[in-house]
Amino acid sequence: MNGNKAKILGVSLNSSSTSLLLNTVVELAMTQGGRSKPTIVFTPNPEFLVEAQKDKDFQDLLNRSDINLVDGFGLVLAGGILKRNVGERISGADVVERLLEEGNQKKWTIGVAGARKGDQVESKELFEKLKVTYPNVKFLNLDDSKFQISNFKFQIVLACHGMKKQEQWIWENKDKIKANVFMGVGGSLDFLTGFSRRAPSTIRRIGLEWLWRGLHKPQHFKRIWKATTVFGWMVLREKLSLVFGLNSK
Repeated sequence: MNGNKAKILGVSLNSSSTSLLLNTVVELAMTQGGRSKPTIVFTPNPEFLVEAQKDKDFQDLLNRSDINLVDGFGLVLAGGILKRNVGERISGADVVERLLEEGNQKKWTIGVAGARKGDQVESKELFEKLKVTYPNVKFLNLDDSKFQISNFKFQIVLACHGMKKQEQWIWENKDKIKANVFMGVGGSLDFLTGFSRRAPSTIRRIGLEWLWRGLHKPQHFKRIWKATTVFGWMVLREKLSLVFGLNSK
């Protein structure tokens, strides 16, 4: 895709805008031939990068993707501190919503894996809600063994397993499932179907979505701590290593 890449804490991110990124992914999803392999899209946020410092295999996996969205305001701040142009924050949830709208217009076939962490009752409800909102999209639950997946060609496959597991699932299945684009989307479909409540747009615009989530879901405090305090310290440490001429990642 067009645009530059910037590396933060050893992970390459695509410097782009939401509109450019969306147009690129739509174009790739619509490609009927000419590419020997699918396009892999990951959506790293600060928590991903913290985990990637502890797990080098995960870091390597993130760096093997074709596109890494800048899915977190903290990544934009880190880019400013480290003098690396990461472009604007591109919310994976916003991209997924607009992709589904595009898919509804163009009657795409979309595969979904890991919906509601495999809970059959909840995933069934999620698919029912998706079909109501996007009636022209053919959604297939890739966790449902009744489908012969090899019989289908998907414009996009969405992996919803959550950090690390969804990226590993994509890499293990990218050559087994015929799809133009694979994308790790975390809980994006939960927001679109009402299983989770997203922060108001004003809160998201000023970069405080993490605080809103913490106030509404205190059980996520450990994740918020990693994405803010731990991530912030790692960025500061890299900045200091640059200032004092030490090796940085």
